[in-house]
Amino acid sequence: MNEIQDPPKLYAAREPVFPRRVSGPFRNLKWWIMAVTLGIYYLTPWIRWDRGPNLPDQAVLVDMANRRFFFFMIEIWPDEFYFIAGLLIMAGLGLFLFTSALGRVWCGYACPQTVWTDLYILVERWVEGDRNARVRLWNAKWDVRKWRLRLTKWFIWLLIGLATGGAWIFYFTDAPTLAVDLVTGNAHPIAYTTMAILTFTTFFFGGFAREQICIYACPWPRIQAAMMDEDTLVVAYRDWRGEPRGKLKAAEADAQQGDCIDCMACVNVCPMGIDIREGQQLECITCALCIDACDEVMDRIGKPRGLIGYMALKDETAERAGGHPKNVWKHIFRPRTILYTTLWSLVGVAMIVALFIRSPIDVNVTPERNPLFVTLSDGSIRNTYTLRLRNKHPDDRPFRISISSDARLKLALEGSETLEVIVPADATLTQRLYITAPAGTSGATTERSDIRLWISDTVGNDRVSADTVFNGKGQ
Repeated sequence: MNEIQDPPKLYAAREPVFPRRVSGPFRNLKWWIMAVTLGIYYLTPWIRWDRGPNLPDQAVLVDMANRRFFFFMIEIWPDEFYFIAGLLIMAGLGLFLFTSALGRVWCGYACPQTVWTDLYILVERWVEGDRNARVRLWNAKWDVRKWRLRLTKWFIWLLIGLATGGAWIFYFTDAPTLAVDLVTGNAHPIAYTTMAILTFTTFFFGGFAREQICIYACPWPRIQAAMMDEDTLVVAYRDWRGEPRGKLKAAEADAQQGDCIDCMACVNVCPMGIDIREGQQLECITCALCIDACDEVMDRIGKPRGLIGYMALKDETAERAGGHPKNVWKHIFRPRTILYTTLWSLVGVAMIVALFIRSPIDVNVTPERNPLFVTLSDGSIRNTYTLRLRNKHPDDRPFRISISSDARLKLALEGSETLEVIVPADATLTQRLYITAPAGTSGATTERSDIRLWISDTVGNDRVSADTVFNGKGQ
């Protein structure tokens, strides 16, 4: 009888991973990227930027209350959300570009999960020791020493998580003011709630979940396959050179043995706990630490470097036959990556052009719908409109309203004897406008007339328009 087999599990219980410290060019690159990205994240809210008396002086600020985004000299208003959409499109194209050229290089170097996990592992190594010491501590009984080391590590992790959550909320209001409010207990409950959530997620994801987030929670490992092809450079093990494996002393006696001495250095440094020698795997984040570890071993035993290295699938056949791979730049600059680069550049150029040609004034016109028009005592027809006048200048500006239409129409502003209104600096003013068509004129006798309202800044000479309609009573 055939035995009934249990279905494969969708989730495997976590086995702890204790990466060993390694040195080399890729590890140094990761240190630099970690320092730069964390520095940007933690320090940016504290950078000051003088915008004048009516605007916040924080260089980068997401002002939710006033629905604006400040980035140094750039100010993004709600109607300019296309700039944010453009940045998201550029970020997506950038991920496609780097993945098609170098595999999961984003995951291995700049992903927040990777950066904070690296920081947490650094703390863990500083408190508990390198890999062997951490393995021994993991297997040891819970005594005073183990509790002391664990509590020390967890406390530092918690401080990092608290700093992470605190830095995030500083992007949404004035950082120095909020810092004082947080300490004195005067901050809004939302601030404390957000800090608590981000503190917990950073503490848990970076300290305990780690590689599980990359394997089970992140969708990118599943998407990356569509971004990669046979020209993509990925971290790979050259098995034709390394196999058959054997210990170093056996290799001296057996000329047929490969360069791999089965030292497990590549496995011991991997933050995902995988063996790169088993081929490409979903868990690999292309951090290249295994390259540093293997090259270090090859140097010690007098073998050439590159047993583990960046390689494209197209080069495998040539290298197996003893030939030379293609030039690295030919893999990076190919039609697919050039297309991604072109699209990325076009979006960037379009955003820069739009940023420079945008008008510092704006208007939104909403006709009154109930009623569509009012018949006055002299027989003339009047329509009512709501104008939202936006002044993006740092000072008050006088706006003049005018109209262009084939019909003979008269304008009047509510609460004003002229057609000028003062719009406060960096603000939106709501203003009622009345447009009247004298009795018997085409505007009054026509059911709908197209009109264009013009808004002019009499100081800066900027001018914008908005199209709408005038509703008459018809014949």
